Amino acid sequence: MKRYDVLAIGELNVDMILTGLKTLPELGREIIAENCSLVLGSSTAICASGIAKLGLKTGFVSKVGRDMYGEIALEGLRKNGVDTENVRIDDNIKTGITIALNVNRDRALVTYMGSIDAMTVDDIDFELLHHTRHIHVGSFFLQHRLRPGLPKLFRVARELGVTTSLDCSWDETMNWDYGIHEVLKYTDIFFPNEGEALNITREDTVEKALEKLSQHARIVVIKLGPRGAIGKWGDLVVSQGTFDEMKPIDTTGAGDSFNAGFIYGFIKGFDFEKCMLYGNACGSISVTRIGGATACATLEEVNELISKGRLS
Repeated sequence: MKRYDVLAIGELNVDMILTGLKTLPELGREIIAENCSLVLGSSTAICASGIAKLGLKTGFVSKVGRDMYGEIALEGLRKNGVDTENVRIDDNIKTGITIALNVNRDRALVTYMGSIDAMTVDDIDFELLHHTRHIHVGSFFLQHRLRPGLPKLFRVARELGVTTSLDCSWDETMNWDYGIHEVLKYTDIFFPNEGEALNITREDTVEKALEKLSQHARIVVIKLGPRGAIGKWGDLVVSQGTFDEMKPIDTTGAGDSFNAGFIYGFIKGFDFEKCMLYGNACGSISVTRIGGATACATLEEVNELISKGRLS
């Protein structure tokens, strides 16, 4: 038995989420939000929380500052059942924050990097790879200092029989490379969204992007927002929709919740269609609640949604 089913590695920060905006802000004008919450953020942390809430043994490797935001992030992980023993508190950095402005079914994000970009591969104890079945890394393009070491991390994981998954985040520099293909050749599951996949591949359709990315990673799943997701595993292509009964309130972390559901199915040995189903169920539940990690579904909720098409 391994200590962890999944070890999440990467950025740790908080999210300030403003909801109920009628429009996005304009220079020189003030707009009003109907609600505000300060919660655990980060793509990797939301995914880790979702995996833990589904019942898998989950740990986290990261850095935070010795500040209020760091305390909120650590407490959020612990409340969701994630082991934080390998999160280091660093007096020389500030914990990062993302401000999410939610308008209708979309959002705009503003991020202060801080701890998000603090970790390098040298901060990771590779001995931990012997104690986990799977590692997950999110926000590839955000983590400027970590990403050069990810090919080595994923290669060693593969040599040890540890499976891997990667999410990429938006690349605000519009470079869309930074060595990502070197990581993908050691990646078992790659989770871009539609815009990210099209930009990385320079293709004009999801189908072409899926085919091109599948030449690198073992499994590719492209998230399509309210249209669900499409994925390719070997020769099998599966398209899976969301659950229409679940009306969106806040899309923060929905893609990370999808990742959690898919990874849960993958670890449990489910077939491709069932992995996609669990991913879409987790994502569909997430959008009905405010927050990222706080919106993650339990296994009981996922199974109820899959069986009934709605939650009671």
